[in-house]
Amino acid sequence: MGNDGGSIPTRRELVRSAARTPSTAQIKETQREQQSHAWSVCPLSHKPLARPIVSDSLGNLYNKDAVLRFLLPDEEIEGISSKGDCEEVLGGRVTGLKDVVELKFQVEEDGDEGRHKLDRREGWVCPVTGKKLGPGVKAVYIVPCGHVFSEEAVRFLKEEKCLQCGEGYEGGDVVGILPVKEEERAALGRRMQGLKERGLTHALKKVGKKRKKGVEEKGVEKRAKSGGNGIKNAATAMLTARVLEEEKEKKRRRVGMNENLDSLFSKSSGTSNGDFMTRGFTLPAGK
Repeated sequence: MGNDGGSIPTRRELVRSAARTPSTAQIKETQREQQSHAWSVCPLSHKPLARPIVSDSLGNLYNKDAVLRFLLPDEEIEGISSKGDCEEVLGGRVTGLKDVVELKFQVEEDGDEGRHKLDRREGWVCPVTGKKLGPGVKAVYIVPCGHVFSEEAVRFLKEEKCLQCGEGYEGGDVVGILPVKEEERAALGRRMQGLKERGLTHALKKVGKKRKKGVEEKGVEKRAKSGGNGIKNAATAMLTARVLEEEKEKKRRRVGMNENLDSLFSKSSGTSNGDFMTRGFTLPAGK
């Protein structure tokens, strides 16, 4: 190779190029893509975020039905990732419904009636500023009511009551949604530590007595079977019952499939008819 005016890069040049620190623009673009994904996809079920949506103490977003599926006692639940993967995502922050807050978004009115229904996507806006909430706007919610606003609306108005329902709250109970800066996440961690010392959960509910592993999950199933008794939120009770019914239906289908497969083969008791390959054929007498 040669005489073509080109050059062959040395190993040192290749390594130096590969180890080059990403530019500020590249970092911001990566963060924007990550934020866009987190605002649109549930990390437990990998399905699009759709109300009802809940948030943990670090401002992460999940579909409520995915959290309910995670809390069920079965090790393998369809509709979400494996229990191990979900536990890694949640990081021990969610052990029951008291550890999440259901968010109340102001839905944007869709004036584009020409689009196909499947192409439409629900938009959320700040009820005060009218800004569309998402990766481009810093958003917060109030604990425990769960109403969502743009951060600037809460900061500038400096109210001690929710701007929509009027429920009072302390300054530390304004939780940022999907915070990017490390200091913001650290502040939320300190808030949660302070709540634990006071015997409170993220949703400002009292921490119950320490239970054995799996008791909380079984409690969710037991309350749903009893028609929602013990679940104050009627919508949560209905959603829990629906999730349990879906899981039962899937189990019934699996059992039915197994019975159908078993029917293709003869049983050991009684007269043997052979399996599905030989059924209907008999050997002549004396053979």
